[in-house]
Amino acid sequence: MEEPIVVGMDIGTSKICTLVARVENGNTLRILGVGIEPSQGIRKGAVTDINLAAECIARSVEKAERTSGYEINSALVSLAGSQVSSVNSRGVVGISGRAIDQEDVYRALDSAQAVAIPHNREIIHVIQRGFIIDGQDGIRQPVGMHGFRLEVEAHIITAAASTVENLRQCVSMAGIDVTQFVLNPLAAGEVVLSETERDMGVAVVDLGGGTTDLAIYINGDVWHTNVLNVGGSHVTSDIAQGLRLPLDVAEEVKLQHGHAVLEDIGEDESFNILSFGSDQSAKVSRRELVNIIEARMEEIFTMVSQEIKRSGYDGMLPAGLVLTGGASLLPGVRKLANKVTGLPARVGKPEKIVGLTDQISSPAFATSVGLLQWAILMTETNQIVSDRSGKNGKTTRNTWDSIRVWLDKLLP
Repeated sequence: MEEPIVVGMDIGTSKICTLVARVENGNTLRILGVGIEPSQGIRKGAVTDINLAAECIARSVEKAERTSGYEINSALVSLAGSQVSSVNSRGVVGISGRAIDQEDVYRALDSAQAVAIPHNREIIHVIQRGFIIDGQDGIRQPVGMHGFRLEVEAHIITAAASTVENLRQCVSMAGIDVTQFVLNPLAAGEVVLSETERDMGVAVVDLGGGTTDLAIYINGDVWHTNVLNVGGSHVTSDIAQGLRLPLDVAEEVKLQHGHAVLEDIGEDESFNILSFGSDQSAKVSRRELVNIIEARMEEIFTMVSQEIKRSGYDGMLPAGLVLTGGASLLPGVRKLANKVTGLPARVGKPEKIVGLTDQISSPAFATSVGLLQWAILMTETNQIVSDRSGKNGKTTRNTWDSIRVWLDKLLP
């Protein structure tokens, strides 16, 4: 059997990354094509200039096609931005005492979707969290069990329909069909989490350019997701204002001299920069730079901590935080995350990839590689899954039927 080719497209505030990979031995990804392009026309995960964004996407796709030798027609696309929200729902169906089959599970998931979703929102993911049969909870796989009443606890992720449609149009203008949208931290979680972490309780924190994305996993499933409207680009902006630098110079200074913890920096450490309106470089104390960075990163982790507490699962995360995204590369970020949240923290990067991995074996590309892992689940069943929604944001019948076979792979 021919090994499938999968394509993922991570559209972020700072970069657009298109990856082409071949699936080998069932779950190893051989990266064949990489197309990385600086992002324009995208801010905080939302499209601000549709033509500019489409041009950047087209250039990223062209690079990936050139390095891989494959023509790209469709891709899984990442989704972030403050317009994303989630809600937990429960679906109930009657069984009449017989053995539960897979069709009953699908009916229960269908029932869980019958929540009041505003007409201007679109369902992106429906993820099961567990089942209850006749009042007995904690059931992972109900098929084959007997009962009269089947309940499913589901986590439903939605996004603003206009934002999703704008992003879909950008990708379409570049000649690519969107196979499905995948929320950033769910994609990243596919390649940075171990099974033990998922079962024990862990939070994936994707520190992106324009947003910080959070997904909480407990008992192997996603229990909570949210997108915070702050990211690494805010750190760069703070540096530009504090040290009076152009944004591109501020980004370079952050990458070369940045650190997240002030107490780790010596009093005598300094570097030279050329600020606005000056012909000569001036010496700047590194502690002055790190003081600016620490304040913003501390704010981000405080927001993450508050969101975890708000979810109600703050006492259920013994595995702590797994940090991904470009801002997680900042030295000292793990130490600061641990200090602010009180949870153990580590930086996660993509695993089980071979081929053209020089550029993408980094936490900054966890979402990009994670999209390919999502694609593996889909290609295993030869399903081309569309996430287009019908009226009132509810998934259409035909679409749901096409997803069903694929869901078999997601259910425990």
